[in-house]
Amino acid sequence: MSSRFPSFYSSIMPPTPARLTAVAATKLPRWGLLGLCVLYIVVGLIRREPWKSEDVIGLAQMWSAYQGGWQQWLAPEAAGVAVSQEGPIATWLGALCMELFAPLGGHILAGRLPNLIWFTIASASLWYGTYLLGRRPEAQPLALPFGGQPEPRDYGRMLADAALLLLLATLGVLWRSHETSAEPASLAFHALAFYSLARMLDHPRAASVTLGLALAGAFLSRGFPAVVPQLLAVALLAWRCQPLRPGVRWIALVSLPLALVLSLAWWLPAALLKPYWMSGWWGWNASVFGLLSPQGLSGAARNMPWFLWPTGPLALLALWRWRGYLASPHVAIPGALTAAGLVLLCTVREPVDAEYLVLVIPCSVLGALALPTLRRGLINALDWFAVMVFSAAACVVWIGWIAMMTGVPPKIARNIARQTPGFEVEFSLFAFGAALAATVAWVALIAWRFRARPTGLWRGTVLSASGVVTCWLLIMTLWLPSINYNKSYREVSNRVAHALEQERVRTGKRECVRSSGLGLSQRASFAVFDGLRFELTGDCPLVLLQGNASVLWNAVQRGEYAGSRVLWEGTRAAEFRRAPEVREYFILLRPAHPGHPAS
Repeated sequence: MSSRFPSFYSSIMPPTPARLTAVAATKLPRWGLLGLCVLYIVVGLIRREPWKSEDVIGLAQMWSAYQGGWQQWLAPEAAGVAVSQEGPIATWLGALCMELFAPLGGHILAGRLPNLIWFTIASASLWYGTYLLGRRPEAQPLALPFGGQPEPRDYGRMLADAALLLLLATLGVLWRSHETSAEPASLAFHALAFYSLARMLDHPRAASVTLGLALAGAFLSRGFPAVVPQLLAVALLAWRCQPLRPGVRWIALVSLPLALVLSLAWWLPAALLKPYWMSGWWGWNASVFGLLSPQGLSGAARNMPWFLWPTGPLALLALWRWRGYLASPHVAIPGALTAAGLVLLCTVREPVDAEYLVLVIPCSVLGALALPTLRRGLINALDWFAVMVFSAAACVVWIGWIAMMTGVPPKIARNIARQTPGFEVEFSLFAFGAALAATVAWVALIAWRFRARPTGLWRGTVLSASGVVTCWLLIMTLWLPSINYNKSYREVSNRVAHALEQERVRTGKRECVRSSGLGLSQRASFAVFDGLRFELTGDCPLVLLQGNASVLWNAVQRGEYAGSRVLWEGTRAAEFRRAPEVREYFILLRPAHPGHPAS
């Protein structure tokens, strides 16, 4: 083998035939990696209520397109309110899944099926892209005089396994991967762009097609903030990476025109038929870009570590250790994508999670490239860190569940009760059994790791990824009922729907309801749970008010709604943990003067 490896490799990992043979022979079982990925994405999609904010708003956009016509597909809305930001592709796929599978499992579960598709695209693209780069000659270990070094395919596979495990170990990706929003789609197309660039080295024609799909998909998921870093990375690679330059012609002739045609296929009809919606979309895209503000810098300092641990430090180490190979494709491609993501962060006024997600895929690849350069002691330290952190987190989840069930320890039980006032705990044999099995599997994995001492490149990441999945499974089984109780509007929505049904029976007709002060998350929740839609304006005979309880009652008793008949009032039980002056409240009433304008 005529391949090379940085000179530091021989000093850090002595090139003895016995050691490299062991590395090549120690492969992560396919069933283990696949099972870990399935647990990662499936847990949290089932038995979980749609939570307030982006999760339920995304579901409401899908539901509106599913219930409505072409206008809701062309210009997504959430229960009658235009959501003119990001893009429509997540709404399209969610509505399509509702159309196909809602009769089988309900529209909420059907709307979450796209998350499986987005995660599959992201994980498969990351794995195969890293595999293609890892088997290239530049990335191979130094050939040994007597043989025994890993084969290029085996070495690429181990790097790919490590990169995927690093993705699973990134805590910031965990919640976003399970959210019905544009972020999972955006992450999937970032990963597809990485795979396309890696594939461009040996199959430029096929890769140019997938790159065009990735660019169009990124644009249709989150507009310009998602596609700009991909285009910037392509430009950097065309300038600095010599092996990729033959593929630049295919990018110019196929990728860019294909992406432009697919993007315009949505953008032109939307601009012509929905100019008001499109003006809002342009306004959102323009508002994203600008110099990084002090508030944005502060937010990035708080939130970025969730998306760059443990990959960030490893990526920096990889760039330093491979500094002599920065123009080689296995370093240049993830390096360019990382640089483009950092440029995006500096040109966004207030970065949000979607901007941090741009860095996740390339940093996972660079982190995997750093693993062969780590000393055994440092890898063991990473393992012990993962064992301590995730074992402690698992213990906290179990102690919290025991406190909820038994009241012991009493201090913890009182703190939990204050956070979930009125919540009634019920024992679930299924949840308990699943959590117990996950805990036993975690302990068994720890015992195996330190007893067998595997030498594969993935050994420094398997405990971190498994610890994340274990804790996520524990939370989504033992704590899920209390979290649903705290974050869901199902109970409020059911009560409003019941009050409206009683009024329909009393009057003999279904009357329109106008909303006043109703937030988008709440409006979306009412639509998703009970199919309720409220008018923004008009002379509706019924009005639903949202706001502070004292302000609302002042309006009902002495203000603009004086003399109205109250049909229902209330709020989520979890709101009673908040101070009265900020407590959220709802009142459904029949105004004495139906034509009264909205407040």
